[in-house]
Amino acid sequence: MERREVSAVEINFDGIVGPSHNYAGLSLGNIASASHKGETSHPRAAALQGLEKMQANRALGLAQGFLLPLPRPNDDLLGSLAVDETADQSLTRAGWSASSMWTANAATVSPAADTKDGKCHLTPANLVTMLHRGQEWQDTAAQLRIAFGNSDHFTVHNAVPASFGDEGAANHMRFCTVHDNAGVEVFVYGRAGGKFPARQHEQASRAVARLNRLDPQKTVFIEQNPDAIEAGAFHNDVVAVANERVLFTHALAFADQQGAYDAIRAKFPELEVVEVPAEAVSLAEAIKTYLFNAQLLSLPTGEMALVIPLESWENNSVRTWLDRMLAGNGPIRKIIPVDVRQSMANGGGPACLRLRVVADPQNVDPRFLLGWKTAETIGRIVSEYWPENIAPSQVGDPELAAHVRKARDKLLEALDLTELSQPVG
Repeated sequence: MERREVSAVEINFDGIVGPSHNYAGLSLGNIASASHKGETSHPRAAALQGLEKMQANRALGLAQGFLLPLPRPNDDLLGSLAVDETADQSLTRAGWSASSMWTANAATVSPAADTKDGKCHLTPANLVTMLHRGQEWQDTAAQLRIAFGNSDHFTVHNAVPASFGDEGAANHMRFCTVHDNAGVEVFVYGRAGGKFPARQHEQASRAVARLNRLDPQKTVFIEQNPDAIEAGAFHNDVVAVANERVLFTHALAFADQQGAYDAIRAKFPELEVVEVPAEAVSLAEAIKTYLFNAQLLSLPTGEMALVIPLESWENNSVRTWLDRMLAGNGPIRKIIPVDVRQSMANGGGPACLRLRVVADPQNVDPRFLLGWKTAETIGRIVSEYWPENIAPSQVGDPELAAHVRKARDKLLEALDLTELSQPVG
C-alpha cells in the first residue's frame, strides 16, 4: 500500500435540494414518488429542511459537507430528445428533475484504508435505469473532481458503462471497527425480472469494486430480496443501513438473510446485527416510513445514533419497536427524528440525502464543507431565490425556467463555485 489517509473521519455530503424540485412521479418502483405524483411541491421548504438536517448533524459535532444542485432544466437532454409541445410530458419533467439532491446515488466511495493504493476512490453512479437520473453522472463527476481534487488523496473515476445499471452508495455498505480502520465493503445487487426494475446490476457492483481497487478478500456481494424490491425497496438503503460494526436491517432485506450475515461475518467477524422482524414492522411499513433509510452515525460521545424521518417516529409499530430497542442494551443508543417531509414525499429519506466519505477534511476543497457561515449563506440564498411552490402545470414554463436558473447561479456565486455554472454532460 503506497499511502494511507490519516486523521480521517466520516463526512456526510448532503445534496442541497434544487430550485426545480417537483413531484413528477418519474421513479418506477418508488412508492412514495408515485403516490405524490402531480402534487404541488415546495422547493424552498425542501431545501431549508435539508439544510436544517445538516446543521443538526454539525451541532452533534459531526463533519458535514454538501453537493450542489445540477443545472436544470437540462437543455442538452431536452434538445437531444427534440422535446416540444407534441412530446410526452414525462420527457419535459425528466429534464427538470431535481433528483441529484439524493447524493446517496451520486457515487460509491471506498476510503483510503480499504484500497490497494491508499487513496480514497469515488466512482460516480451511471443511474441508467431511469431517464431523469441517467442524465446526472457527468455533472456529478465534475463536482466530485473539484471537491475531491487533491490527487494525492483521491481518485474520481468515470461511471461504469451503461450496459450495467449502477445506483451508487444506496446499494453499498461498509463495516469496520472505526471509520479510519480498514474495513469490509458489501455490495447489494438485484435480479431482473420482477414487477419493478432491479436497479443495481451485479456486474456493475463488481466493476465498481475493481475500479475502487478493493481487496477481493475484503469484499462481499449479496443479492437483495426480490420481494423487497417488489414491495418498493428500490435501493438496498430502504431496508438496511450499516455503520462501523453494526448492520441495522429488516428481516426481509436480503434474498438469503442468514447467508448474508454469514458472508459478512466470514470477512468481518465483529459484525453486530440489529434485525427488525417482519412481525414487529412489516415490509410495507418499513418502506412507507423509511425506517431504514436513516443515518446511522457514530457520535463524538461514543454513542451510535439513528437519524430517522418523522414519518417513522409517528408510526405506532415503528415507535413501539424503537422504544423496545432503546430499552435494551443494543449498540444503537439514540434516536433523532428529523423533518424532511418534502424529500420523503418524493421518495427520499435522511439516508438518500447524504453521501458518506471517510477522509481528512483538510484534503477536501473547503468550499464543499459546511460551516456556520456557509450554512447562513445557503439559507439566505434559498430563502430569497428558491421558488416557494411549483405546480405540475408550471414544469416547462419558460419564466419558471429562468427563475430556476437564476436561483442556482446566485448560489454558485455566493459559494464561489461559478466554474460549475455550465453543464458538462
